[in-house]
Amino acid sequence: MFFFDPLFFILSLPALILALYAQAKVRGTYAKYLQVPNWQRITGLEAAKRLLALNGLSFVNVEGTPGVLSDHYDPRTKTLRLSREVAYSDSVAAVAIVAHEVGHAQQDAQAYQPMRLRSGIVPLVNLGSQLGPLLFLLGFFLMIYTRSPLGYTIAWLGVLAFASAAVFALVTLPVELNASARAVEMLRAGGLIVDGKELQGARAVLNAAALTYVAALAQALSTLLYYILLLSGARRRSD
Repeated sequence: MFFFDPLFFILSLPALILALYAQAKVRGTYAKYLQVPNWQRITGLEAAKRLLALNGLSFVNVEGTPGVLSDHYDPRTKTLRLSREVAYSDSVAAVAIVAHEVGHAQQDAQAYQPMRLRSGIVPLVNLGSQLGPLLFLLGFFLMIYTRSPLGYTIAWLGVLAFASAAVFALVTLPVELNASARAVEMLRAGGLIVDGKELQGARAVLNAAALTYVAALAQALSTLLYYILLLSGARRRSD
């Protein structure tokens, strides 16, 4: 079984460690700067409204969303959704997160190409991430137990389908980094952060969040590489 293959653990362990570290880093950094008030004592909700107005995005709706660190911008409905903790906190962490999501709203309004590409491939990624592993398993077992050439073709179709998840993670990274860069500029221009300590805190929150996307890319690539190596090895043994 794949789950007990040493090769799988060799390839996936570094990405898994990075993912666990990224999650711990983002939660720790968020918790730290959630306790540090911004100089204006402006809440996340107030910051959202101010930044949207300053950037000509007053048409974007602001709503609540359940959960912690669940804040996001929905380009389909032009809605910025904030968790309760962020919306009602006057912390450096809250305004940094809000500015990042407003950065996504700005990307959407400016038809930022990487974001449009990411949004456009979402249906393909959803299908590929679900169908890819199933096709791969089916094809792989057909190769092993029946030595059917059809199995090899099906398995490679599964690899290609799953590759969409890696492409999505790759496209997501520049979108998120760009939104964070926009966030810092917005916070400065809007006067929401004024000194070096606040800027350092905002950047720490944004950089920690960015690390989670790096980890997601590493996990997708390691799994894809495992599929390819497993399939190539099976092909050589069957020849």
